Amino acid sequence: MSTTLPGLSGPSVPPLSGKPPEQLVILLHGLGSDGNDLIGLVPYWQQMLPDALFIAPNAPQPFDMAPMGYQWFPLRDFSQEERIRGVRSAAPVLDAFINEQMRKHKVLPSRIALVGFSQGTMMSLFVAPRWQSAVGAVVGFSGALIDPASLPREVRARPPVLLVHGDRDDIVPVEMLEIAGRALAENGFSVKAVRRPGLAHGIDMEGIRLAGEFLQQHLLETVGS
Repeated sequence: MSTTLPGLSGPSVPPLSGKPPEQLVILLHGLGSDGNDLIGLVPYWQQMLPDALFIAPNAPQPFDMAPMGYQWFPLRDFSQEERIRGVRSAAPVLDAFINEQMRKHKVLPSRIALVGFSQGTMMSLFVAPRWQSAVGAVVGFSGALIDPASLPREVRARPPVLLVHGDRDDIVPVEMLEIAGRALAENGFSVKAVRRPGLAHGIDMEGIRLAGEFLQQHLLETVGS
């Protein structure tokens, strides 16, 4: 029996160059937000990636603790068990969306980036290692690596990863940065983990700058190869 997965949609910004996209940057928002949140990062990166299509899908579920916003999965008790159930439930939806966008825009896997914030980072760090091919880059702001114990037996791809986390984060503790960075490195990933002093649960200009340089480095180095 086949199961129909919910489709994702959200705001997008076409390539600044006006050409068909050569890169695809998928922006994954946090709990209770929507695609309009992270699409606001695009002006900072467009000049660096003029041929990139940026798309920020709304998560598949309405936010269950407010009348507005979306969630990738529920977070009622913030337990590790709940997060594992959540990412595993939502992963096929994101996986299908990446495949759909790759085929639609005829973009190579190595020219795709996942950029997440908070719960969006949890999704990025879970899906990218288990996806069919290595994407070009993963950037995670203020998030966590869910179910690291399963990574050694489930990893299929090892894209380069940049993690940025504020040391004053009172939503997702900054200790999650060290846990994620260590687990990814132990499993053969090239990972850069950056702790931002004084930053709460958010994204600062230094993080935006680092992410832009990281995306430029890893999405453009494959062009022509």
